Amino acid sequence: MRINYQETASDLQTRIDIHNQFGGRDIDKWMLDILNIQKGSKILDVGCGAGKQCFSYFKYLEGNTDITGGDVSDELLHEAKQENKRHNNAVKFIPLDFNKKFPFEDNHFDLVSCCFAIYYAKDIPFTISEIHRVLKPGGRFFSSGPMPENKKVFYEIIHEATHAEIPPMPGSSRYSTEILSELENIFSGVNIEIFENPLTFKTAEPFIAYTGASLSEDRKLWKGMFTGEKDFETVMDKISDVSEKYIKDHGNIVMTKVVGGFIATK
Repeated sequence: MRINYQETASDLQTRIDIHNQFGGRDIDKWMLDILNIQKGSKILDVGCGAGKQCFSYFKYLEGNTDITGGDVSDELLHEAKQENKRHNNAVKFIPLDFNKKFPFEDNHFDLVSCCFAIYYAKDIPFTISEIHRVLKPGGRFFSSGPMPENKKVFYEIIHEATHAEIPPMPGSSRYSTEILSELENIFSGVNIEIFENPLTFKTAEPFIAYTGASLSEDRKLWKGMFTGEKDFETVMDKISDVSEKYIKDHGNIVMTKVVGGFIATK
C-alpha cells in the first residue's frame, strides 16, 4: 500500500476521519459531557486548527454563545473560515500564536480550550499564564492530550519495523507531567478526566494510512527515521509489512487512544 508524503492539513483530516470511522467512542461527546458548558458562554479555542472544536461548541450551545478560534497556521485558518460560511460566519477566527501575548484583555472568557496542541508550546509557563490571564475569575481552562499509555501498539509496530528508538512525543512526554504540574501551580483547582477509545482495525490498510499520516504530519519529530520522500516511503513499506503480519497473527490491530482531559478553574 503506497502512502503519499502528504501536506499537514490533509494528514490531520486523515487521522480525524480514521478516529471517527474505527473508534468505539465519541471524544467530542465525552468532552462536552464533562464540561457542561452553559449557553451564553464566551469561549476561546486556542490552536483551533480547522475549527472542529469551535463548531462542536456552536452546535452544542445551539448558537447561543460567543466563540473565537485562533491558530498560527494560515492554511488551517483558511479551512476554518471556509467551513464558517456554512454557519453564517458565527465563529470568529483569528491568527493566534500561543507563544506570544494573547490579543485579549484580562478576565475576558468563561472558557478557554486547547485540544491536542498545548504541548507544542515553547514556554509552557508563559502559555498557561496567558490562558489564566484572559479567563474570568471562576472561568475554566480545558485541555486534552495523550497520556503515557496512549497508542502503545502503534509505537510497538513502528519500532519492530524500523528497529529505531521512538523519539519523545511532545504530548505523552510533557502533557501529564510538565503541563499538569504547571496547571496545578497556577490554577485554584484541576480535575483530571480520562478518555479511552479503542480503534479496531480488521485489515492493515487503515492502520497504515493512520501511521503514514501521523509520521508525515509530525515529520520533524520522526526526522531520525526519514529525511525526505524516498526515506519516508521506505519506512512506510517496512511498517506495512509488519502491520500485515500483525493482522495475520492476531486477527486485528487494536490501537487504544488514552487521552487526559484537564479541567482547570481560575
